[in-house]
Amino acid sequence: MTRLLALLLALLTVTLPARAADDISAASRSVVRVVTVAMVDGEVVGFGHGSGIAISPTRIITNAHVVESAAKYPNNVALGVVPSEGQKSYAAKLIAIDTARDLALIEISGTRLPVAAIYSGPIDSGADVVALGYPGNVDLATARSAADYITPRTPVRSEGNLSNMQAVDGVAMLVHTAKISRGNSGGPLVDQCGRIVGINTAMTRADDGDSPFAFAISTREIARFLADAGQQYGSIGTPCLSMAEADARDRAATDADARKASEANAAKEEAAALDRQLRQSRAEEAALDARENRIALAGVLFVIGALAAGAAMMFHGQKKMRNAKIAGGVGAALILGAAVLFVTRPDAHAEIKDEPTAPATPDAPKIAEGQFLCTIRPDRSRITVSSTTDVPVKIAANGCVNDRTQYAQGSDGHWQRILVPNEEATVTVASIDPTGKEYRVERYLLDADTMAKARALRAGVTLKGCTADADALAGLATQQEAIRAVLPPAPNERLVYQCQKVATAP
Repeated sequence: MTRLLALLLALLTVTLPARAADDISAASRSVVRVVTVAMVDGEVVGFGHGSGIAISPTRIITNAHVVESAAKYPNNVALGVVPSEGQKSYAAKLIAIDTARDLALIEISGTRLPVAAIYSGPIDSGADVVALGYPGNVDLATARSAADYITPRTPVRSEGNLSNMQAVDGVAMLVHTAKISRGNSGGPLVDQCGRIVGINTAMTRADDGDSPFAFAISTREIARFLADAGQQYGSIGTPCLSMAEADARDRAATDADARKASEANAAKEEAAALDRQLRQSRAEEAALDARENRIALAGVLFVIGALAAGAAMMFHGQKKMRNAKIAGGVGAALILGAAVLFVTRPDAHAEIKDEPTAPATPDAPKIAEGQFLCTIRPDRSRITVSSTTDVPVKIAANGCVNDRTQYAQGSDGHWQRILVPNEEATVTVASIDPTGKEYRVERYLLDADTMAKARALRAGVTLKGCTADADALAGLATQQEAIRAVLPPAPNERLVYQCQKVATAP
């Protein structure tokens, strides 16, 4: 019976639709455990912990009450950070603290963390939210020693809904139903795209059967705190879409573009047909005028020739043979000329000829060349963590972009470059269609194991600049297809840019 149940569960797991991009898992890799250790005379006398999330590769936002002891007793309380991935923990230092807002900013060195973005747009009541962090009740159930508290592990996620926003002691708070406990303090509340919508700070007591609610400091307060601390951060205001929704919207926008292009082509063809018809009509009118003029001229010559012939006969009757010969010759020539003009008269119908199109040269480049300015298409993109400023793109015939990055043609015909950084846990696939009209940037927010595989594959080809060497380009293309094979089926973020060619100085 147990084996049958396991088999059914396995089949159910296979048939469940896979998420196109697990943004919550990506966001959880930015979550850390924040630890405080109090020491007196070299002995540990106190231990505390909470959660936090990276808003830069080395800086983390958390609650003030999580690190308050380190702020009050800097000589006796050590501050540490335990990432969700890796093999070790790191010492930290306090950068800024605001006890009124219950927010703090701490910094680590020796490693770089995946960075989360803060959502700056509106969030509606009832929206799905997820709390990420290290709840103490889970630790009590799973930790077997103090070492378990400083061992990297994946944060716990808890789903709920946003209730409303309320002011608590003058601080804007989000009230939500995602379950949290002690230890979640300082951890993020995120939307379905993994963007920070709040920092969890407190919860209600569930006495006498009351339902518990949680409070998260709003992004409005977070933004003010970070501004006061002089800390930059990533901010995204676009609504959250699933990858399926983004794909459907992209298809709709592509279809609309295709219809618009088809209508434009049809209008262009109709205008060309009308122009050809007008030119044909004018040509036929000109041909008819030329024909009628030729016939009229032939008639005039024939009449004059006939008169000359008549004069020749008159002169012959008068025995004026010389005049008769002259008149007869002139008349015969005019009649013959009239006959020639009539026989060679133009046709009343004329056919115009379209200009021949130049044949394509066999040495035409495989990718559009020139300087382009690429502008984001929000209706075709899924924007979760990145800015969307215009992107200048300079393309050379061999696929060299911006005079420094070599692209290679992929199996889909697009030219692409897959960027695998040493520090950040993000793989970026940048691609350009052969016409140069579309530039795409797809970002995959990956776990440590997948990043390690991608870095190992990248190490096989060390092409840093641009090249025209065919073997080097083939090796780059093969390497990139291998890296693509280890990436998830869909990215976490897709930015689609529409590119226009710009004039360059001579």
